[in-house]
Amino acid sequence: MTDLRIRPATADDLDSVLAFWKTAAEGTSISDDRDGVERLVGRDPAALILAELDGELVGTVIAGFDGWRCHLYRLAVHPQRRRRGVGSALLAAAEERFVRLGGRRGDAMVLQRNESAHHAWRAAGYSPEDQWRRWVKPLND
Repeated sequence: MTDLRIRPATADDLDSVLAFWKTAAEGTSISDDRDGVERLVGRDPAALILAELDGELVGTVIAGFDGWRCHLYRLAVHPQRRRRGVGSALLAAAEERFVRLGGRRGDAMVLQRNESAHHAWRAAGYSPEDQWRRWVKPLND
């Protein structure tokens, strides 16, 4: 996949990214709207990483670093482009970003029901930590 281009998203990409996630991402998030993604890119312009092939968006990952922990979200590859190295290239870019920022360990949000994602994350060297459970509280009604 030598023509694969990995780059940070810009404000001009956000509508395309949101549309892409409807096709390629598993599940939805409360932040999957223009305002949410705009805030992300405004706060940390390098956090949303895109993969393009011949000008077409084929993958995304959010590589968020809060100064202490490295968090991965929204690793998504177009269904027709999976198993061709796109996800690996995105994760490599995210991990390189984390190392440059001083990060020590990456963690990923992965739906329990998404078995195919479990295989991909394990292949990339990640493993679940069964002693942890995600706790959430919506801040808006």
